[in-house]
Amino acid sequence: MAEMKEQGSTARDVRRVTLWGAVVNVLLAVLKIVGGKLSGSIALVADGVHSLSDLLTDLVVVVGVSLGARPPDDSHPYGHGRFETLAAIIVALSLVGVGIYLAWEASSSMLVHHQKSYPGQVMVILALVSIAAKEAIYRVTRRVARRTKSPAVLANAWHHRSDALSSVAVLLGGAAGMLGFPHGDHVAGIVVGLMVVIAGGKIALDEVSEILEKGVDEAMLAGIQAVLDRHPEVKSWHKLRTRKLGREVFADVHVLVEPDLSVRQGHAIADEVEAELRTATKDPINISIHIEPFDEDGGDQSLPPSVGRAGRSSR
Repeated sequence: MAEMKEQGSTARDVRRVTLWGAVVNVLLAVLKIVGGKLSGSIALVADGVHSLSDLLTDLVVVVGVSLGARPPDDSHPYGHGRFETLAAIIVALSLVGVGIYLAWEASSSMLVHHQKSYPGQVMVILALVSIAAKEAIYRVTRRVARRTKSPAVLANAWHHRSDALSSVAVLLGGAAGMLGFPHGDHVAGIVVGLMVVIAGGKIALDEVSEILEKGVDEAMLAGIQAVLDRHPEVKSWHKLRTRKLGREVFADVHVLVEPDLSVRQGHAIADEVEAELRTATKDPINISIHIEPFDEDGGDQSLPPSVGRAGRSSR
């Protein structure tokens, strides 16, 4: 029951911050497109289109997180966390697309159409407003992403940051135009576009590796191993395997205990280890523990040789 309440609270937090982001995106898109048309700024119009594209990612995040928060059922016994991972990939790929678009538009305007731009103060003012608003919503969204452990929300936060960065390019271009350099915003647009592509690509690769069943990072793995190492009743352990499903971590491990313990005592040790792991790990963790009898040879000798205290396998 407590877990369901926590998931409901997470979904509400995500919807709230995403809705605020969508409102900011609509207002900025209208200001940028209208201001770009009036001032003759190609970069400002493109930046407004970028803000509109954020509305799609906002929708993807809300749907992905809502589906990912659904409890396990017969068809998805491990839960629906992959929906959130899929949403993060979609947002990340849209980031890559936006970055390519920004770089292409800037380079095409400069190299193919030989366009020049002297937009002036309107462009600079609107760019400053956009930078301040998008950086603020980025920081709020990132804070929610860290609290909820949501990869989709974190990817969307970076989408807000990419909009702020594209507005930086617009600002530099406007300043350059006021100083007599007509291609300033084009060069800045290319650089920022490439930065957005790199950021989106990194997020996409991280989330794809999760779908491919990559284990948790080294820091979390070391934390899990430390809990197993320090429990006084755990003589050894092996076959530790981990994976992530959305914001949750799933792990299973074979724990070796004194062979003369009763089933009840072995079960109590497993419960203690599970409780310690949930306390020690920063992410929600679901762990399955298989109890085995310990012997002086370190347990099952058919296991891989990568072992720790008295014979432990880290994978």
